[in-house]
Parts: sequence; C-alpha cells; structure tokens
Amino acid sequence: MFQSLFQSFTDSADPTQGAARVAALRERLAAQKIDGLIIPRADEHQNEYVPPGAERLAWLTGFAGSAGLAIVLADTAAIFVDGRYTIQVRDQVDVSIFTPVAIAQNSPDAWIKTHLTKDQKLGFDPWLHTPAQVAKLKKAAESVGADLVAVSPNPIDAIWTDRPGEPNGPVHLHPDGLAGETAASKLTRIATALDPETTLFVSDPHALAWAFNIRGSDVAHTPLPLGYALIPQAGQPKLFIDPHKLDDTVRTALSTLATLETPEHLTQALQDVAKAKQVLICDAATVAFALVQNFEGAEGKVQMGPDPIALMKANKNEAELSGTRAAHVRDGLAMVRFLSWFADNAPHGGLSEIKAAEALEHFRRATGMLKDVSFPTISAAGPNSAIPHYRVTEKTNRPIEPGFFLIDSGAQYEDGTTDITRTLCVGEPDAQMRDRFTRVLKGHIAIATAVFPAGTSGAQIDGFARRPLWDAGLDFDHGTGHGVGSYLSVHEGPQRISKLGHVALTPGMILSNEPGFYEAGAWGIRLENLVVVTPVTIAGGDRTMLGFETITLAPFARELIEPAMLSSAERDWLNVYHARVRAVLLPLLQGGERDWLSSATAPI
Repeated sequence: MFQSLFQSFTDSADPTQGAARVAALRERLAAQKIDGLIIPRADEHQNEYVPPGAERLAWLTGFAGSAGLAIVLADTAAIFVDGRYTIQVRDQVDVSIFTPVAIAQNSPDAWIKTHLTKDQKLGFDPWLHTPAQVAKLKKAAESVGADLVAVSPNPIDAIWTDRPGEPNGPVHLHPDGLAGETAASKLTRIATALDPETTLFVSDPHALAWAFNIRGSDVAHTPLPLGYALIPQAGQPKLFIDPHKLDDTVRTALSTLATLETPEHLTQALQDVAKAKQVLICDAATVAFALVQNFEGAEGKVQMGPDPIALMKANKNEAELSGTRAAHVRDGLAMVRFLSWFADNAPHGGLSEIKAAEALEHFRRATGMLKDVSFPTISAAGPNSAIPHYRVTEKTNRPIEPGFFLIDSGAQYEDGTTDITRTLCVGEPDAQMRDRFTRVLKGHIAIATAVFPAGTSGAQIDGFARRPLWDAGLDFDHGTGHGVGSYLSVHEGPQRISKLGHVALTPGMILSNEPGFYEAGAWGIRLENLVVVTPVTIAGGDRTMLGFETITLAPFARELIEPAMLSSAERDWLNVYHARVRAVLLPLLQGGERDWLSSATAPI
C-alpha cells in the first residue's frame, strides 16, 4: 500500500515540469483574457485528502503538502504555506518559478494588494473556495481596482491532459454495532436540532458518512464517499451520490433513509428548496461558493455557520470508544513489533526512511484488519525530522544513521482510527538531544494529566504542552492536538488543542496529544498519543471537571529521557503508563519482542 500511494504522488507532482506547466497555464489564461489564477489545494468539499484529479496544486507546483495555495500572474507566481511546510515547500517546488511565502507573514489577500494592478482580472474556480474565502479575496482585489472573477471550468483542467477522472469507489454500510447508533436515529436527531422551515445542506463528506452510517473509498487514507445531502427539519432527506458506487444491498438500505439522487440533480434540488422558501443551512467551512451562488440566484436565503453534525460526530458514544480502544491495542501491538525490529536493525545500518515506513505498514498489515494508513507515514531521519509534515520521496529518502529518527503514522481499522508519533535515536544521544526530548515529554505529560472545568477549550490548555519549552526560550509552530474520527478522518474538527482551538472539549471527544521541537536543518522531536476526554471527580471540588484518558499503547524511548528533569509526579505517570503498555501487550508477544518490551517499559 505504501509504495502504491507513494508512486501515485510522484507520477503527478513533478517540480521539474513547473516552468512548462506554468507557461501553458499563462497561455490559457491570456486566451481567456484573465490576468491570473488562484490555485488552492482543495476539492469541491474542502477535504484534507482529495481525489487524484483534484491535486491541481501538486500537479502545477510539485508541492505535496496537505494545505497550500498558489497564485499565478503573468509575470510572477507565489505559493503560500503554513508553518508546517516552510522548509518542505522549498525542497519540492521550482523556486525560480514560485516564490514560497509563509502565510503567517504574508497572507494571499495581502499579497494580492501588492501585486495586482487596476483593471486586472484574477480568476478563481468557484467550486474550490467557500463564500468566506471568496469574500476575503474579492475585497483584496477590489481594494486596488482589480476584479476577482469566477472561472469554470478550471483552466488547469484544459492543460492537464492526463488528469485522472472522477473517483468511483464503492460505498459500504458501516455496521450499527460499531457506529453505536442507527442511521435512522442519527437523521432524526439531526432534524430535531434544526429550526422549522430550515433545510441542512450537508457538503462535508465526513458528516455525510457519519449521518448515514456509510463509508467509501473516493480519497486516500479516509474512507469517504463523496456526495451531498439535504436534510429538512420535516420530511424525507435527499442523498446525492453516484449510483455506480452503490450495490443492491447498500442501495436498498439507503433508500429506506432518504430519496436517492445523482449529483447532477443537486442544482435543481437546491433551487426547489429556494422556491419552497426554506432557509438553507450551509457549513461555512466546506460549502462551495458555486453552490451558494446558485441558491441565492434562485432567491434562496442562506444561513452560514458550523454544520451541527460536526459536534454530534465529535462526541463518540460508548460503542465507538470501545472500538477505538480495541483498534489501539491492535495498533499498539504492531507499533511495538516495529520498535523492536527497529532496535534490532537500525544500529547495523542499511535502513532508510522508506524501508522503515514499509516495515511499519507490514506489521500493521499482519493484524489482518488494516484498511489503509490514516495518512502518509512521516518517516524522517536526521534533518528531515525537523520538517513537521515531511513526506519521503525517492529523491529525499535518507539512510537512517546515528541520530534522531521520527516516525509519525496511523492506521484505519473498521473499529477505529489511530495516530502515533515516536522519536527514536540510533547511537548515543548528546545532552542537548536528551534535554529537548525530555522537555517535549514533560509537555506531553502535562496534557495527559490535565484536569479542567467543563467548558474549557483547547486553546486554554495548549500552553500546558509548551511551558517546559518556553522555560528554555523554545516553542513549536503547530497545534498541540487535533481531533480524530471513528473510522473517519484522522484530522477531525471542531475539537483541537491549539491556540485556535475555541470549541469546548466535551466527554467522548478523541484528540491527539503531540507537542514537539524542531532544530531546523538538524533534527526534530514529536511525541504523540491519542486521548479521550473523560469526566473526572475531584473530592471537595464544586465544578464539573474533565480530563484525558490516554488510549495509545507504545513505549517512549527511555534512552532519550533525562530522569533528573522529571518531577516525581511526571515520573510516576510515565512508569504507570509503561506498566499499562506492558500489561496489555506483553501477553500478545513472543520471544525477542517480549524481551524488548520488558526492557523498554522498565521503571525509570
């Protein structure tokens, strides 16, 4: 699986073709009398992972990150990335064609104000932007007397001659026993949450999959069926999905829940909602500008905001939590077998980043239950480990030599989604490496042991993970944690632990706990477990309190820990955690793997 996914990326994203492809795009734009084009890394649903035919940014620039945007004008071009990708982008694009821009220092709308001139026309694909995004870009263009104009079809599609077609992966039913609630019950709950005379437009495929208890295979790493739904406050929902994706069993089951329509009928259905004077509730984060424009063109009234399904989906029920705990035992076993294999083989040389990623996937496949990796494995040695979202290619593949090796990976099992990062060391670490590793570990433990009042947001506890680094004048440039789905996206919202995490954390939410530290050009550290928000009882307290249950099972590298830097409470947490890893996984191992785990989880 790793090699096939790896190959599919390298086939389309080729930075050596950047000059020719940009020249062809400029010629196309000139013929349409357009002065430039905005190219986001997006599909019609604003998915993190998009179908191959939607990888327009990667095809044009060579950049393989999960988020980014390029703007191509007649005489200049820029590519905008966040802090995760400021190093990676320079390695993946032709910087003589594209100027990399850190979005925190210069946003696309600010760049537009300094590069567009009066009467110029800047094009955008109305299917790849939300209304809010369009409004911001439009305001920037108009501030200098230029125009933002919708262009459909996308000009890149005309020059991408071997562009893959639309995905057509089969849809399957997600068992009620794993979902913990029937689709009929979920749809009733959604409708009950709506006001009278409103209709919910489901544009997020994650919400679609959760609401109808279905999973698909239209994008890599996340079992999504691409489609849409209309759920009225009263009446029968409509589900818009390619009928070729449905076998007779799935079609019969879904037809009892909703009227089945093809995606081609969506525009007419939206117009029908407008004619019925129904207010259309749209998810501001995922709805395409083109669809809202169509609805408003039919004199429909739109209510923009968060999709109410998002919070329902985020709060996992007992069946979903039971499933994800089982998945983490299975995944922990695979991870421990990999760590034991790495300890045996890495000191002798001959390993590479790709070989390590393939080995870990081999151990996950050996469980007999792996559906997919939940994201491309970050297998990073030496300086590559300092790139938070590094993605190995044949060109960048480094041998694993003495020093740090970071592996961030996850799996999709039908009963749960996993995500784990461990930082390892080949050879003897120096004092600075141990200091930085231990500070990151202290931040990880601070989150794992945090207790907080109900109503607390992720932003309010994000600093817990950073304090040990702040004490040394250090920090990291990504969030501390993201939400995780139940056999859905490994990056699920709205829950998160970050400076931008303003949604209250509630029981049943699954999040990652992954502080890090990165010494650019040298090495990087990240330590990640998944946690579940759970109620906590504190004797004598007068507030409803919450905390975290750690569900990931794998040891941390003991040789990288400086025990003198740990408080007694931190040391106790680590020893209890390692004891639990040992108790759960040791009976499932044999021979040398048992010996390795016993040693790796010995008390500190």
